[in-house]
Amino acid sequence: MPRTLPELGEYIHGAISDRVLSHHMAGDELVLVAAAPHVAELLTFLRDDEHCRFTQLIDVTAVDYPGRVARFEVVYNLLSMSKNRRIRVKLSVAEGVAVASAVPVFAGAGWFEREVWDMYGVVFEGNPDLRRILTDYGFDGHPQRKDFPLTGYVELRYDEDEKRVVYEPVKLNQAYRSFDFLSPWEGPEYPAPVLPGDEKAKAS
Repeated sequence: MPRTLPELGEYIHGAISDRVLSHHMAGDELVLVAAAPHVAELLTFLRDDEHCRFTQLIDVTAVDYPGRVARFEVVYNLLSMSKNRRIRVKLSVAEGVAVASAVPVFAGAGWFEREVWDMYGVVFEGNPDLRRILTDYGFDGHPQRKDFPLTGYVELRYDEDEKRVVYEPVKLNQAYRSFDFLSPWEGPEYPAPVLPGDEKAKAS
């Protein structure tokens, strides 16, 4: 019987080596790196095995690494109430590649997967209700991606004439703003003004 988390990692890796690519400790938490096509089988094992009993799915989230071939890292956080342990499962997936839904294993995964799809665009195959959950139905893009602009693509407002909410392209009207070297928006006009501290450098 595995008594420590490192021992549990060895046990899980040995029991289902085709489902777990690797395992390691991150601080005081056990992390399993999963093979994406088999994540549902791994989650089922973690839930049902007598030495694991991770019966609570705490969260499903993702991280965006645009420079990687497998751009997204999907993360599952699990809790064992009976063993008083936590575990994290990670898998890497490329853009446009679907991940098997965890809903058949944990019914509560449906809402978490909807959030990951809404924010990152990761598709969960088999999710019975994969639609936006935090943004509007007509929202363009996935706002937690690193390449999503901070301003977004459209803005909405209530139109008094049409008596409804209308969507318009984002317009940044900055013609009347005064920029100087203290503004993060735009650099100084040239010839550049003398910045505070430069006069000391010239004097020396």
